Amino acid sequence: MYYYIIFLILLGIAVSGLFIVKQQTSAIVERFGKFLFIRKSGLHIKIPLIDRIAGRISLKILQLDVIVETKTKDDVFVKLKVSVQYKVIEDKVYDAFYKLESPQDQITSYVFDVIRAEVPKMKLDDVFEKKDDVANAVKRELNDAMKNYGYDIIKALVTDIDPDSQVKEAMNRINAAEREKVAAQYEGDAARILIVEKAKAEAESKRLQGQGIADQRREIARGLEESVDVLNNVGINSQEASALIVVTQHYDTLQSIGEETGSNLILLPNSPQAGSDMLNNMVASFTASNQIGEAMKKNTLKTKKNLKSDQQIDDKEKNNSNTEDS
Repeated sequence: MYYYIIFLILLGIAVSGLFIVKQQTSAIVERFGKFLFIRKSGLHIKIPLIDRIAGRISLKILQLDVIVETKTKDDVFVKLKVSVQYKVIEDKVYDAFYKLESPQDQITSYVFDVIRAEVPKMKLDDVFEKKDDVANAVKRELNDAMKNYGYDIIKALVTDIDPDSQVKEAMNRINAAEREKVAAQYEGDAARILIVEKAKAEAESKRLQGQGIADQRREIARGLEESVDVLNNVGINSQEASALIVVTQHYDTLQSIGEETGSNLILLPNSPQAGSDMLNNMVASFTASNQIGEAMKKNTLKTKKNLKSDQQIDDKEKNNSNTEDS
């Protein structure tokens, strides 16, 4: 019985001399309180009751979030959240374990120092635009300081910039006003373009309408000319042909008016003699217009002749005056 108990005790002591270190972890072994060696992942042996594992350090990348409140150059208080990613240098596990009691506190102190030195040099807008510059400054400062303690700074990121609530409301109002201004400008440009294009379309429509009317009148004149020629060929003179065409168009107009349902149009005068009267009036009007044109042409020629005669008399008198002076 006693041998069995002694065997169990010795077995327990022997087993306590074995220890396992996980992947991405280092174990620090001490003997009587003094550093002995560092063991990496795997199964290892130590002397029971003499050697002890003083601690284990993870070699994984760790992250520390630090929130810093500071003031910008334009006197705006702002909170910055800085995320620092760091890890223990594998060859400096001894320094990382023995030189620093609390590496997180050390990193936090350096982050506060750098942020409160860099951000007060910038205006609020520059802080947003140059947050990468602030992050790089934090990384440089931490790298220079923490390498002596066995830590490598992988990355420093400014993950959040939070100004005072009143400042954020003012910034949102400014942004909204700017967007409304741009929207109004675009709406004004669109309305102006619409008006211009509408005017162009109307002008083009009027031009095409006028061209269509001109073409229509040209074709009507050509058709009337052909009709008169056809009537002349059968022994009807031009005056009789014109009267026939006017009467025909008069009755065609009456027919087209009668075909319209619900039309309130009344054509006056309505008698068969109306076409003849219209033709006579048109001939009289053309004759009067021609007479007026001829009279104006004669008056213009007469005026030109009188002006020419007066100019010749003035030139003659001027020449005589010059001769007498000589």
